[in-house]
Amino acid sequence: MKTNRQFYKLPYLIVFFLVFLFSCSKDDNGSDYTYYESKDLLISYTSSQLKGLVDFASLTIPDLAGIKPLIKSDIDIYKVVYKTTIKDKQTEASGVMCVPKDPGSYPVLSFQNGTNTLYSNAPTEIATGLTYQLVELIASMGYIVVIADYPGFGESTEVVHPYLVKEPTVTSLVDYFSALKEIPGEELPGITLNNDFYLIGYSQGGWATLALHKSLELDYSNDFNLRGTVCGAGPYDIGLLLGQMTSKATYPVPAYLAYIVNAYTSYSQFTNPITDIFNPPYASKVSTLFNGNLSIDQVSSQLTTSIPGLITPDFLSGYLTAAKYSSVRDALTRNSISAWKTNVPLLLVHGGSDTQVNPISTENMYAAMIQAGTSTLICKKIIVPGADHGDGLIPSMLEGIFFLNGIRGTK
Repeated sequence: MKTNRQFYKLPYLIVFFLVFLFSCSKDDNGSDYTYYESKDLLISYTSSQLKGLVDFASLTIPDLAGIKPLIKSDIDIYKVVYKTTIKDKQTEASGVMCVPKDPGSYPVLSFQNGTNTLYSNAPTEIATGLTYQLVELIASMGYIVVIADYPGFGESTEVVHPYLVKEPTVTSLVDYFSALKEIPGEELPGITLNNDFYLIGYSQGGWATLALHKSLELDYSNDFNLRGTVCGAGPYDIGLLLGQMTSKATYPVPAYLAYIVNAYTSYSQFTNPITDIFNPPYASKVSTLFNGNLSIDQVSSQLTTSIPGLITPDFLSGYLTAAKYSSVRDALTRNSISAWKTNVPLLLVHGGSDTQVNPISTENMYAAMIQAGTSTLICKKIIVPGADHGDGLIPSMLEGIFFLNGIRGTK
């Protein structure tokens, strides 16, 4: 009987041993991922196709021809799914990753895109769209290019997009970078991520990029080697942005105002009810407008460009001083980006005739960075004459590519 009892126990011991061995193997091989979930190939481009894309786009934007000689490699474009934390809950998020096909060790270039309200316009949903293609082709210049969907898009449509809410935005981007470092080598044969990181972004993405730059430099310097950053037309001072939106009789894109209020309410940045901020019938509409199915223009069409018609008189007269709106003032400060002394090269670019994000935002940020002790050799500023908000995107990207390539020492 004793022999039989041991015989019956043997399968359990074998199972225990195999589970233990497998668990150790996962840890030893780095396959028990904290952030990384999966990647799937979306599309591939040859260098010839990318050069043809530049030729086509140059018919409309001649300055783009200047990047054609930089295109060297074929590229693969993937959708990456990773884990992040939103409102203290683990959430799946996603982003695009563009990888050169030529074997080698490559730095990461992260592009943070501008304001979007459509699920269908998330980077992973429209990776073959011309705007994103012009970012993705940077991978052919010798970078691993990533574009996060942002929380609220891609794999995370169940959460509200944290529009201009700093903490969840930065956390989701840092977690994406951590996920990239966990991708096993066999999934990208011949490709090594060398831990150098470059950042570039425009509009909302310009704000997100500067917030990310500051966080990587001050909080994550042991994890990521930040080499250089380009920020285009970012609303770095959210209080200044709100003031510019509400100080005139009309504002051309009221969807931006509603987007801020919806996000700040959802993420408990504002404790005031929306009825303290928006007049009827708009107050009751706001939470229904950002469902992923309406474009910015369509959201604006459900509102009014009249500031007195949209915003309550009490908010307009009291949000800067009244105790009732203290949470508003606190949130505007908390989600703005304060200047600091950076030691990482930084380029700030803005259209000189921007009617959506006043170029004074960049002028003030540059002056504050210098006043905080940043060298004028480290921090640069370019104001593009005559460029409105949309017009400034391509000049910012072109200036950014050459700026970052200069830091990297490539041509």
